[in-house]
Amino acid sequence: MAFIDTIIEKAKAANKTIVLPEGEDPRTLEAAAKLLERGIVKVILIGNKEKLISSAGKWDISGAVFIDQQNYPQYEEYVEAFAQLRKKKFATIEEAREKAKQLMRDEVYLGVMMVKMGIADGMVSGACHSTADTLRPSLQILKTAPGTKLVSAFFMIIVPNCEYGADGVFLFADSGLVENPSADDLSEIALSSAKSFKQLTEIEPNVAMLSYSTYGSAHSVLTEKVVEATRLAKEKAPELNLDGELQLDAAIVPSVGSSKAPGSPVAGKANVLIFPDLDSGNIGYKLAQRLAKAEAYGPVTQGIAAPVNDLSRGCSADDIVGVAAITAVQAIK
Repeated sequence: MAFIDTIIEKAKAANKTIVLPEGEDPRTLEAAAKLLERGIVKVILIGNKEKLISSAGKWDISGAVFIDQQNYPQYEEYVEAFAQLRKKKFATIEEAREKAKQLMRDEVYLGVMMVKMGIADGMVSGACHSTADTLRPSLQILKTAPGTKLVSAFFMIIVPNCEYGADGVFLFADSGLVENPSADDLSEIALSSAKSFKQLTEIEPNVAMLSYSTYGSAHSVLTEKVVEATRLAKEKAPELNLDGELQLDAAIVPSVGSSKAPGSPVAGKANVLIFPDLDSGNIGYKLAQRLAKAEAYGPVTQGIAAPVNDLSRGCSADDIVGVAAITAVQAIK
């Protein structure tokens, strides 16, 4: 069964509720209709019910729960909850409440608060909001997961007719959030990504710390960062199958891996690829998506206390469906 089909089946069984705050985006309405028709998740749409149903046209979204951010019964409750969460950031609780009154009319803040209050299990946003607009309220309201030092983002990359990785299934990180991670940041991204890959695929992760160098074939500040990140990650999680620094071909091609990194437990069979910075991670996933015709689901966040996921603003409705299903699986305890 294809990766996304497996994820969808898991999501159906989990019976989770996902809030989609961008109700006025046509792709969101189409995605909501498909999610409801297939029974993948229960859907909360933020926006005026009559307006959204009219805008949806042929797409049947009548099975969603509709919350109008300008007028909903829980407004005062959410204002007070947000004010209490953020009161240390203001001189007085009254100032916190005044700010909360503004933000609880914002669809993304409202969506995140619904996750915080247990009304929804997760949120998917970003079709018409920036990453910052999606993640800022998530970090303010939900904060980081226990034991997590860093919030990062990954893409699930599914390459058709591919013998590498897990039959063409890869996790690329960080490809969406952390611009220039330190060695310690990279080690944290690697550990989080290994957990995410195992959770979503039920396949053991083989984690490659990528560089333009393999096992010291080149030396620079850039390669030394990856060497140190590898050392830190192994120290933090000695049970994890992780190695580096590895070039991409050494990481995924068995013949190249055995030649360039003989004895490596990962070379030639990596399925989790940790890029040294956001430039390389973002370029890498787009190359796979556009040239190899890979499916790319993400950016999926990891490290937030509850699942909130960003979307590329160039996403399709089917992309939203896929990320909503992934979000539901992330919400399984």
